[in-house]
Amino acid sequence: MKIRRLASQIVLPILMVASTPALLHAAPLEPTRGGEGGRIIRVTTLAKDGPGSLKAAVEAKGKRIIVFEVGGVIDLQRTILNIDEPFLTIAGQTAPSPGITIVRGGIDLKGHDVKISHIRVMTGVDGQAKLSGWEADAFSTVAAHNVIVEHCSFFWAIDENMSTSGPRFNGKTVKEWRAATSHDVLFRENLAAEGLADASHPKGEHSKGTLIHDNATGITLYRNVYAHNMERSPLVKGGAQVLMVNNMIFDPGHRAVHYNLMNLEWAGHDYVTGEITAVGNVMRAGNSTAPGLPFLTLGGDGDLAWYSKDNINVDRWGNPAPMFGRYGVTKAKLIEKDSPMASLGGLDVMPAKDLETSLLASVGARPWDRAPDDIRVLFFVAEGRGEIIDDEKVVGGYPHPSPTAAPFVDKDWNLKTMEPKSGVYPGQKGGAQEKLSARDEAMRENAK
Repeated sequence: MKIRRLASQIVLPILMVASTPALLHAAPLEPTRGGEGGRIIRVTTLAKDGPGSLKAAVEAKGKRIIVFEVGGVIDLQRTILNIDEPFLTIAGQTAPSPGITIVRGGIDLKGHDVKISHIRVMTGVDGQAKLSGWEADAFSTVAAHNVIVEHCSFFWAIDENMSTSGPRFNGKTVKEWRAATSHDVLFRENLAAEGLADASHPKGEHSKGTLIHDNATGITLYRNVYAHNMERSPLVKGGAQVLMVNNMIFDPGHRAVHYNLMNLEWAGHDYVTGEITAVGNVMRAGNSTAPGLPFLTLGGDGDLAWYSKDNINVDRWGNPAPMFGRYGVTKAKLIEKDSPMASLGGLDVMPAKDLETSLLASVGARPWDRAPDDIRVLFFVAEGRGEIIDDEKVVGGYPHPSPTAAPFVDKDWNLKTMEPKSGVYPGQKGGAQEKLSARDEAMRENAK
């Protein structure tokens, strides 16, 4: 059985979606069903905590599905939303338009069997001084396992936009190390954009896409878009095992995909060879991209086993760019493999040449009900515009949509798939979604 693609993944004009988009269904690839079959918990307030809040819902125990009877912004006020309790589904698609956007914070997932869909997280520097120590990820797993993160939009992280992490060496064997850190995590159809560079991270420049930490295994990146991140799209650390299929990397800065097992971090431990299977991915240079940037760069001391098929790397003008390079004069070896090291079973793999239009129509939160910043970034990718930024204010700052409310009616939804029985999602719009100025709107109207 193959994963059924969103209706919006059919090749359509940019940012158009079909009238009845469908969420992805369970398939052999999926590591969890989250809270399927559990009780319904309704989020009824946009407050960061207290009764009816998202925080209260994720802290509840037992198998559960979180739905939303409110739409708008949840301001975490420079705190982190921790998810520790397992068997959870967060169904952002159930919120009334404009959906759920989390600002001034991030999500750390420390549990297992969790599925998160159609949430926006916009972390931001929030006026904090450079190097001052505010360093939140937009989203990260922390020694979590059996996780699906799909159709989310992650913006303006101070560390990674979309990461999977945990301890390196808990246990006495490689098997125990891998069991104790993040494993079996699927990132699907997400938009990870505009990690902030010269902001408040204590290490200085830190515009990053995805970190896949040492010894993390079973990590799948399927149909995601990275845009305007300096590095880590993704960075795979020592001994990790990663499958990359049909992702797009636009306007990486100094590195795109890179592998690095650092002796400084592995001192006293035998090295473990990392694995990356990369099929049908596209990298396209932008305004911030270093000239001649390779698709994959190898650093550190540890070896990388690498399988590559139908991957494309081009410069700003569509000319072929290098596929491999190094940053460091070390003994690390690239071990090229003749066959995939991870199963592609359950994946509908597109040819790389057809990928861009399909991805831009479908990735991110609520493609039927786009937020202005998602529209801006996706149009910039399509147009070859935009750049790496230091502060969310340079692109307009945090959103302030008016709060909305609407009841969640159980009988109107398929509670197994979390799709509306009518086929129409809250706030669903038809045709192309554009963010137009008042002048543009007037000109379009006058032309009719």
